[in-house]
Amino acid sequence: MTTQTSVSQGQRSSSPSFRFSYLKSNKMPLQKWLLSILKGAGLIWIGLLSAIEPAAAHHTLAGKMPSNFFEGFLSGLAHPVVGLDHLAFIVAVGLLSASQPRGILISVVFLLTALTGTGVHLLNSDLPGAEIVISISVLALGLMLVVGKQASFNVLAGLAGLAGLFHGYAYGETIVGAEMTPLVAYLAGFTVIQYAVAMLAVGAGSLVFRASRSPLSLMRMGGCVISVIGTTFLLRTISH
Repeated sequence: MTTQTSVSQGQRSSSPSFRFSYLKSNKMPLQKWLLSILKGAGLIWIGLLSAIEPAAAHHTLAGKMPSNFFEGFLSGLAHPVVGLDHLAFIVAVGLLSASQPRGILISVVFLLTALTGTGVHLLNSDLPGAEIVISISVLALGLMLVVGKQASFNVLAGLAGLAGLFHGYAYGETIVGAEMTPLVAYLAGFTVIQYAVAMLAVGAGSLVFRASRSPLSLMRMGGCVISVIGTTFLLRTISH
């Protein structure tokens, strides 16, 4: 009788329906999974920050000027990703937008002003202190996540728009002097990758708010990582 009972329990614990009901009723595994991902991403980012020089991180193709559509598009895709200050800001915008009814529009505002900022650079106009402003923008949004107080749509859109001008201005440095075809491809590339990263961050933030028992803790952890990135780049910029 004891043997039959243990076999029955073993069959029940290994059945798909039992595992599904257990995972559905217990949210802690998902929360721990999200925490481990954020911790791992934070360690990777901080490690890369200590190993990559800021100037080198903003250039792709070994510093070579893009000469065709493929090189221009590839360079545009890479710049916002290998530049960790840009990547951290885009992720922060997405996370902060996740709780906004029209959050996607905040990312659109950033994309449009980033294009404008690139145009300012291409016209040989100057935006003084661009690197410092970029670092401060990353730090500011990271601290907003740490504080956990939801800002209004207008405030977030205004911050994203203002910062977008300076981020876009920095993007322009890579492509100044290029011909029209690689230039257009570069603009398309960095717009596509920024939108994709922002939407992934919005999706991750929405998942945290829906599935986690302590979404603010997860957001604060992400904000801490982003704040460290902003602070690191700010100190490096000031020291150079």
